[in-house]
Amino acid sequence: MREKSILIIGLVWPEPTSSAAGTRMIQLLEVFLQGGYAVVFASAASKSAYSHNLPQMGVREVEIKLNDNGFNDIVRSLAPAIVMFDRYMTEEQYGWRVRQECPSALTILDTEDLHCLRHARQQSVKKLGDANDAELYGEIAKREIAAILRSDLSLIISEVEIGLLVSVYGVDRSLLYYLPFLEEMLTPEVTNNWRRFDAREGFVFIGNFLHEPNWHTLQVLKKDIWPVLRHLLPGVKLHIYGAYPGQKVMQLHKPAEQFLLHGRAPDAKEAIASHRVLLAPIRFGAGLKGKFIDAMLSGTPAVTTSLGAEAMAGNLAWNGAISDDIKAFCDAAVKLYTDEASWQDAASKGVKIINERFACSRFAPQFLETIQRTTNALLEHRRSNFVGQILQHHTLNSLKYMSMWIEAKNKHD
Repeated sequence: MREKSILIIGLVWPEPTSSAAGTRMIQLLEVFLQGGYAVVFASAASKSAYSHNLPQMGVREVEIKLNDNGFNDIVRSLAPAIVMFDRYMTEEQYGWRVRQECPSALTILDTEDLHCLRHARQQSVKKLGDANDAELYGEIAKREIAAILRSDLSLIISEVEIGLLVSVYGVDRSLLYYLPFLEEMLTPEVTNNWRRFDAREGFVFIGNFLHEPNWHTLQVLKKDIWPVLRHLLPGVKLHIYGAYPGQKVMQLHKPAEQFLLHGRAPDAKEAIASHRVLLAPIRFGAGLKGKFIDAMLSGTPAVTTSLGAEAMAGNLAWNGAISDDIKAFCDAAVKLYTDEASWQDAASKGVKIINERFACSRFAPQFLETIQRTTNALLEHRRSNFVGQILQHHTLNSLKYMSMWIEAKNKHD
């Protein structure tokens, strides 16, 4: 086993131009590379035209298959010191194989965001019209929490989610590591080059439309928000960008209503920077929202809901306005759009949020130290998580034989 080597098993090949999840993965890869790790990225997914060029970064790529014993040979030959699973579904699929072939490898689960929380809120909106956490004990929660307990360390992107895992699900704090988005500091050299207030036009929304919260937010914009704003600011446009817009998305394109669908943006920050205010009336979701990070990085104020802003600013002032009331939401959007002083003040608050809560230099060194420390005391760390050992024992058998049955069936077919 090489001391500084990591195998990352991806649910998909990362697409940083398509989603915040893709950007997050590239950030993690860069941290490991800068920490001196030999990095291998493996995935059973098909690549797209937007998949990032990992070899150009110095990351070795390996294609793997689902329910295939060949993975065991691959992981055994790599003998990584660390294996990181990209989301709980990947841990379910490959975790038992990793632990069978490389029992002394540190296992990390990158949750991206808590799928069980997002799903619970989505179900609540569908049933009640409001997001709450009443649906937190369903099948997805059981699967995701089990994956967290089986792993040596889980990366959590939101402080709210850490609180939920500890207080609601009883996960030991020692198994969780807070690691938000990792951004470069915003210096005066950067902010002085931002596009000015009077050089921007229109409102903007952006999001990957394969992600259900973004599709739902777009519908809220079309039905509830834009009719009000159009009346308050006649002639002003709303520009909407997003990866993977299907027919249901593009049919909302209404030039006569100044509601404009542009499809994928080649550069999210550049697209946002062309416009004056980001609108995101998000009703459900989890984790952190990459669109707000991109807005702050381009000096663009944002108007969103309390759920949209969740865990983003901590105790700092938001870079715009937060409201769950449609009228107040629209009034705040109008003020930011028309009042340059308010707009400038909001943009400066975004700088503070990025530099104090998301600067890579504040998190990366401590993260690498924690990994090394946990690796050095792995046996003791695992002994303190006996429930995880129990789950590993039973899961190894249940998932193992299910996977072997699928593999045998595939060969027979």
